[in-house]
Amino acid sequence: MRRWFNTAGPCNPADHYMLPPEERLPGVRDLIDRKSYFVLHAPRQIGKTTSLLTLAEALTREGRYLAILVSMEVGAPFPDDPGAAELAVLAEWRRTATWQLPAELGPPPFPDAPPGQRIGAALGAWAQAASRPLVVFIDEIDALRDTTLVSVLRQLRSGYPGRPRGFPHALALIGLRDVRDYKVASGGGDRLGTSSPFNIKVESLTLRNFTRDEVAALYAQHTSDTGQVFQPDAVDRAVGLTRGQPWLVNALARQLVDVLVKDRAQAITIADVDRAKEILIERQDTHLDSLVERLREPRIRAVIEPMLAGSTLPDVPPDDLRFAVDLGLVRMTSQGGLDIANPIYREIIVRELAFPIRASLPQIKATWLTEDGRLDADRLLDAFLSFWRQHGETLLGVAPYHEIAPHLVLMAFLHRVVNGGGTVDREYAIGRGRMDLCVRYAGATLAIELKVWRDGRPDPLAEGLAQLDEYLAGLGLQRGWLILFDQRSGQPPIAERTRRESALTPAGREVAVIRA
Repeated sequence: MRRWFNTAGPCNPADHYMLPPEERLPGVRDLIDRKSYFVLHAPRQIGKTTSLLTLAEALTREGRYLAILVSMEVGAPFPDDPGAAELAVLAEWRRTATWQLPAELGPPPFPDAPPGQRIGAALGAWAQAASRPLVVFIDEIDALRDTTLVSVLRQLRSGYPGRPRGFPHALALIGLRDVRDYKVASGGGDRLGTSSPFNIKVESLTLRNFTRDEVAALYAQHTSDTGQVFQPDAVDRAVGLTRGQPWLVNALARQLVDVLVKDRAQAITIADVDRAKEILIERQDTHLDSLVERLREPRIRAVIEPMLAGSTLPDVPPDDLRFAVDLGLVRMTSQGGLDIANPIYREIIVRELAFPIRASLPQIKATWLTEDGRLDADRLLDAFLSFWRQHGETLLGVAPYHEIAPHLVLMAFLHRVVNGGGTVDREYAIGRGRMDLCVRYAGATLAIELKVWRDGRPDPLAEGLAQLDEYLAGLGLQRGWLILFDQRSGQPPIAERTRRESALTPAGREVAVIRA
């Protein structure tokens, strides 16, 4: 049976295309040889479980260690009952051992220890009974909370001096966040704030995204198995859209080879990758859906909303920034700034936030199309002005992020315009004071710059024209739109203050200025 691109659960080389996991974890074997206890933290669906499971299997197979990957997830329902969590976890560990290890290497009967001591007692008994040094990778550690989490960490610290004969030779905690950021207060509201319950860790590791060469190597496995080629520029586009995020890399490829281009004699092109991207964005499979659920959390909103608005971050607690990075929603760029993690997430975030507005839009007649179905920018502008004057005031109140409500209304309108026959691409980042939109439909391209006029600030027209000039030059266009949303207090109703003007950029490009 042929292999496939996996998007659900850990990968295994018999069934799935996958990269050698240890290449993504340089130095881990040295940590294990040195009897180290360490932390591996990274966003979800990036390959943590696959990497450590594969490493555990290799270590056991080589004969030097007895290694296993176990999980704490079943203890999550018992944040304040360590005894109940321990019983659930240890039962799960024993089941896990039956499929990960040969029968002769399975755990001995676990001691009947008091609540709050069962994890430590079980690991100690297993290490003493094992014929080889015991290596334990504990996955989903941050599924635990409050009293149970602290109890488990303290048991690990207490047993640590007994290694390697009386406690695991080496051990790793695997989760979304570093140990200092584990949640321990009731409801998960406060951080641990210190690694003291686990101050035995030698190092905190993370797992990076795939490089361009690694994506090409992964896709080349499919070519080797089936003969179907990914064109080099298609690989480049996949890397650009995903920034190497492993789940997205596999999800794009799965759509490409299993849905869009089933004919193995047909090569995968850039156009195919773009179609696959749109499918992923519209479907919002489990991984993507779990990310968008976070957008309405106050600490995530405090990071994402100013990014969309192009303004600087307010006084956001460092923990909230780390949390957004740990989730994989945003990333720190090589220049030290904050950016959305990849273009696919960028599109999903805006579409999700604009969805309530899209659902509230009235029927709009497509007056912006020519008789042969092409986009007429002047007709589109007239249609938007009419729409904005009539419905803008009402739709602004529907937007979930008030600071960028006008942006979301405009983007909902533009999505109705392209309606599956084109695309709306966005660029935004902290501190730029703008959002750039590029509408492509039936061969036509329209560039739009969005800026907001706020209280205490000068008219953004001159700055907007200069910024739009740069944007148009990059797209090779000679005309575009500059939309200035006036959000100063005391302004007349939208229908009265919305108007169109004409202007030129510093380089002489024609601009339709919409004061909205």
